[in-house]
Parts: sequence; structure tokens; C-alpha cells
Amino acid sequence: MPGFERWLSTPGGKVAVIRSELALRDRLGGLLVRLDVGRERYAVPAGLYALGSPDAAAPVVVTANYKLTFDVVRRALAGRSLWLLVLETHGINVWCAAGKGTFGTDELVRRLQITRLDEIVSHRRLLLPIFGATGVCAPEVKRRTGFAPTFAAVRVTDLPHHLDHGGETTALMRAPTFTVLERLTLTPVELVGGFKAALPLFALVAIIGAFTGGSPVGGALYGVGALALAIIAGSFATPILLPWIPGRSFAFKGALLGAVVTAAYLATGDPTRHWHAIAAHLLLLVPVSSFAALGFTGCTPFTSPSGVKKEMRVALPLFLASVVLGAVAFGLGLGGA
Repeated sequence: MPGFERWLSTPGGKVAVIRSELALRDRLGGLLVRLDVGRERYAVPAGLYALGSPDAAAPVVVTANYKLTFDVVRRALAGRSLWLLVLETHGINVWCAAGKGTFGTDELVRRLQITRLDEIVSHRRLLLPIFGATGVCAPEVKRRTGFAPTFAAVRVTDLPHHLDHGGETTALMRAPTFTVLERLTLTPVELVGGFKAALPLFALVAIIGAFTGGSPVGGALYGVGALALAIIAGSFATPILLPWIPGRSFAFKGALLGAVVTAAYLATGDPTRHWHAIAAHLLLLVPVSSFAALGFTGCTPFTSPSGVKKEMRVALPLFLASVVLGAVAFGLGLGGA
């Protein structure tokens, strides 16, 4: 059990008391997850936890059982005594789980009943993150359990202010941000995931490079380098430069930056390289950058599932067309055009 300290006896049964400080194992686990290692298994058991020495009047904070989220919450609430109600979101963060329905009304009601929270606290107030509001119907929860959810803040770091100022939630506490540092924090998992997904493509571009370059080995390495840059452009550079790249579409932003980076890389190669080799690389690699950037929509606070689906309906046929044209260009090169 993460951060386990001792057991606390309550009218509703024993509750695990957890530490707010993160151990070295917690920090290493968080680092690996951000590098897409063991991410699908990074969860804590759902249930009720105690921070400090909470009594019946202590606040109840609700969160997801994604361990990275769990660790951020307990660290942000250091030095306080409260109850932490962890929902079963199957190792998914609050925002994504709310969209999928696991951080939702039914799960919250179920967890309140399982933990017998009504026997442990004397009040009927729950503090939820604002990003969980899409999944939880507060009036329905109150009707079914008597507990009244309050959506306190976007960031858990603002929760101490909410607790210390009579439940105040300022406009800034409700406003999502997406700074360079916040985007940079999210890019490692996207970058590693992009390289993992592109492993078959590395073999493909190596073959194209080997047949269209000055030498088989040099051409293959050149193609692999171009693909690596395309992935970096879409998974890393596009998120970092997101506000400054023209257009609103993530797919367009990724394609534009991918085209610039790939073209610049190809321009540094063998000047005798045939046009079909350059065209094949561009047509095959730009969709890679574009698709990688499109995948970052799930990390942003200003996209919606319907908007992402709409963008994919437009982008996917263009990806396919570009790949087909790239294959044609490669074929023409092999045919001696």
C-alpha cells in the first residue's frame, strides 16, 4: 500500500493512514510512468484513506486511483488532516476517467457505500476536482447518498486555499492553464510512445533509404534519422511550440512543423538524391508528425472528444492519401523514373 503508515479505527471500519511525503520508490515510479514504462499498471487500491489524524468533521477529498494523481494529491495536502476517497478509475487520471465515465456518478455512489463514509464523517460534503465535473452529476449523488459534491479547483495545489478560506474558489482557481512547463511535463510519455508505435516504420524507411540513397547503409541510416526527427517534431516540438504554430488543428500544426523539419533534414543529405526519394520521405513522414501531434489533443485542456473526432475524420483520409502517394513516389524511383 503506497505511503502506508498505520491503521485508523473508525465507526465504518479500519482506514489506512498514509504519508504525504513521497518515498524514493514513489519518485522513481513516477519518473518511469512519465517515460511510458508500466503506465497501464500504475494504480492504487480504490477506497478511503486518511491523511494526518482526521476526525468526523475533517474534509473529504475525492480523487482517482491513478498513482501519479494519488501521489500529487497527498503531497499537495501535506500537514493537513483529512479523508481521501479514491475512486476506481482503473489507473486513469481524473480528467480522462471523467470522460470515460469511470470517474463518474455511479462509481462515486458505489465507493461512498462501500467505505461507509456516512458512518465515519459527521458532515455530507465532498471536494472534487473541477476536471471531474464532466463525469459526476452532483444533484444525483446528493439524491442517492445525501453527500453534496463541490468542485473546488482545477489544480490540487489550490486546494489548501479552498480549505483555509471557507471553501472559496477564485476565478484563477477555476481557470485551466497550459504553460510551456506543463506541456513539457507531458511530452516524455508522448515521445516514448511515439517511438514505440513507429518501430515497424523504422524498418520501412530504412528499406526506402537503402534503395534510394548513395549507399545501402548510409541511405538506411539517413531514412531512420528522418523518421526519428519526424516523431520528435510531432510528439515534442509541436506541443512545446503549440501556441506559436499557425492554425487551430493539431494535425495541421504537426504536419506543418513536420514538413519543415523533414525538408530541412533532407536538404542536408546527398545533393544527387533523386526527387522521388525526397518526395517519398516527405509524403511518408509528414503524416507521422501530424498523427503524433494529433495524439496530444488528449493532454490539452481546450479540446473536446467531439472536436477530436471531427479532426480525425478530416486528417485520417489525408494521412492515407499521403502514404499512398509516398509509396507511388518510391515505386517510380525503383522503376527508374
